[in-house]
Amino acid sequence: MSPEKLWYGNHWLAYALLPLSWIYRLAVALRRLAYRRSWLKSWRMPVPVIVVGNLTVGGTGKTPMVLWLLGYLRRRGLNPGIVLRGYGGTARDWPRMIPVDGDPFELGDEAVLLARRGACPVAAGPDRVAAARLLLDRVGCNILICDDGLQHYRLQRDLEIMVVDATRGFGNGHCLPAGPLREPRSRASEVPLQVCNGGSCPGGEVMHLEPGALVNLRDPILTRPLSALNRQRVTAVAGIGNPERFFALLRHFGLHLDERPYPDHHRFNTEDAASWPPGPVVMTEKDAVKCASVASENCWFLPVEAVPSATFECQLSEQLKGLIDG
Repeated sequence: MSPEKLWYGNHWLAYALLPLSWIYRLAVALRRLAYRRSWLKSWRMPVPVIVVGNLTVGGTGKTPMVLWLLGYLRRRGLNPGIVLRGYGGTARDWPRMIPVDGDPFELGDEAVLLARRGACPVAAGPDRVAAARLLLDRVGCNILICDDGLQHYRLQRDLEIMVVDATRGFGNGHCLPAGPLREPRSRASEVPLQVCNGGSCPGGEVMHLEPGALVNLRDPILTRPLSALNRQRVTAVAGIGNPERFFALLRHFGLHLDERPYPDHHRFNTEDAASWPPGPVVMTEKDAVKCASVASENCWFLPVEAVPSATFECQLSEQLKGLIDG
C-alpha cells in the first residue's frame, strides 16, 4: 500500500501502526527536550536565521516559498543565503557550496535548483550548522534561510515559517509511520507564521503557485506559453513529494495528461526518458535539473512562483521588525 492511501485515507492499517507512532512521538519529544535543556548542543549564528519547513513528509510547496522569501528579503536591502540538507546528494564530503552548474545527483536536486533559480549563495549538508558556517565564511550573508529545517534543532532560529498543503492538510493526524507527521500536530501552534498552499486552512494565510512559461530542457532560451498545449495530449512527469498537485495544475489549464508519477527525488535515467511516448513532455523544474542530459527536444519544464496573500506579507513584516530593522 502506498503511503498516500495509508496517511490520507481512513485505512485500518494506520490504526495497527499506532503503537509504532507512539514510540516515534516519544523519541521526538525526548529529542526536543534534550535541546531545550541543553543536553544536546545547538548553535546560534551571528546573523538572523529564518526556517521554512513543514510538519508532514512530502512536498507542500516549501521550495517556491523559499524563493519568494529570498526575493522579499532582497527587496528589503538584505543579502540572504540559503542552507539546506542536500537530500539525495551522493557527495561524500559535506558541507558543500552549490554552484549553479552543480551535479544534482551529487549535491541534491533541490540544492541545485535553488542555486540556479535563486542566483544566490547556497550551502548544503546534513549538518545545517556546518553548512551555515561555510556560507558565512565564504560569502558573508547577513541573513540565512534554512530550507526544510523545522526539525533540525541543532541550528537555532529567529523565525519559523510553516508551509501546509491546503488540500491534504495533516492527513490522518498521526505521526510516522501511521501518518505523515514528523512531529505532533500541536507543534504547529508554536510556529508564528503559517501559509497554506492552494487554499485556506485553520491558522494559516493563503498562497498559490503561479505558473510561468514552459522552458525547453535542451535549449532553455526557448519558451512557450502553457496555453500553447491547451487540449493537447502531453506526458506529465513529476518526481516530487506530491505529484498530484502538479498534475492538477496542468489539468486546470486544459492539458490532457498521460500522468507519470515518480518517487520524490527520483534519479531519472535514459530508460525513464525512453518510456515516455512521442509528443510534448512537461515536468516540474526540480525534475528538469536531473533530466537535461536525457531529455528530447520536446521536453519542457514549468516554473512556478509562490504568491502569498498580502496579509501573510504584512505578518512577515511584523515578525521581522527588530530582527532585520533593529
